[in-house]
Amino acid sequence: MVAALTEVNPFTRADLEAVVQLLRAAARTEIMPRFRRLGPGAVRSKGGRLDLVTDADEAAEHFITGGLTRLFPGCLVVGEEQAAREPALIARLAAAKLAFTVDPIDGTANYAAGLPLFGVMAAAVSHGRTVAAAILDPVVDSCSCALLGHGAWEEPCSGGAYALRMCAPLQVHEMAGMASWRFLPPALRRRALDGLTCVAQVWDHRCAAHEYRAMAAGHSGFSVFYRLMPWDHLPGVLLAQEAGGFAAKYDGSPYVPGETEGGLIVAPSQSCWAALRRTLFGELAG
Repeated sequence: MVAALTEVNPFTRADLEAVVQLLRAAARTEIMPRFRRLGPGAVRSKGGRLDLVTDADEAAEHFITGGLTRLFPGCLVVGEEQAAREPALIARLAAAKLAFTVDPIDGTANYAAGLPLFGVMAAAVSHGRTVAAAILDPVVDSCSCALLGHGAWEEPCSGGAYALRMCAPLQVHEMAGMASWRFLPPALRRRALDGLTCVAQVWDHRCAAHEYRAMAAGHSGFSVFYRLMPWDHLPGVLLAQEAGGFAAKYDGSPYVPGETEGGLIVAPSQSCWAALRRTLFGELAG
C-alpha cells in the first residue's frame, strides 16, 4: 500500500503521484497502442451511436482497477465500464472509506474516430468527499492534478509541475466556454440554447476531461453539463475548485459523490456562476 489512510490526512501527494503513474502506464500499455488501430469489432455501441465502448476502454479500465487495488488494498473502484454492468456501485461511493472513480477513456467517440482529444480520469473519494483528482492527456502525456486543500497543478511529460488557475471573473457577454446540452430535457434545452447566444463564444469538445483541463488552466471560462456520471465529473470539479473556481448543481447545491442528476455549472467564481445560471436557465432550473 502506498500510504496509510487516516482521518487527518486521507490522501497524500505521494498517493496521488502513484495514481498518476498508473494512469500513464495504462495509456502507454493499453490506450495509445490501439489509437487509430482499432480493428473490426473493436468499437461497440452501449446505448446509441454516440455512446461507444472500445477494446481499449475495457483493457485500460481492467489495468487501472488492478493497479488501484494493489496500491490501496480494500478500496472500492467504480469504473465506467464496470458500473455499466453493476449500476449499484455508484451508490456505494458516498459511504466508502476510500474509493476511486475511473474513466479509462473519456471522449471515446473522439478516440474511436481517430481524433486526439480524449483523456484518462480518476478521482479518489473518502467518506463522501473527493480528495484527489488526476486527468491525463495521453496524447501529450501531461496530467492535471488536484489534492483537496492543496491546489491544482499540471505535470507535463518533461517533468516538474506548475500551478493551475482558472481565468479571471468576467461579465456574461465576455464569457467564452463550453456547454454540453445533448442530455438536457426539452424545456431546459430550449432555454439554454437561447441563453448561450448571450455569451461571447461556446463550443463542446465531446470530452469532459479536456473541458476541465482547459478551465483549470484558464483557457476556458465555464462549462455546463447535465448528465453527472461520477467518473466524468468528480475529478474535474475538484480540479476546477482547487484552481480557484466555483462549481454547483443548477439549484445551487454542491455536487457530491454518488449523485448523477441535477445538472452542473462550473465557473471562475460564485458570482459568475450565478450570472451564467440566470442567463441560461432563469427560474426553470430552480
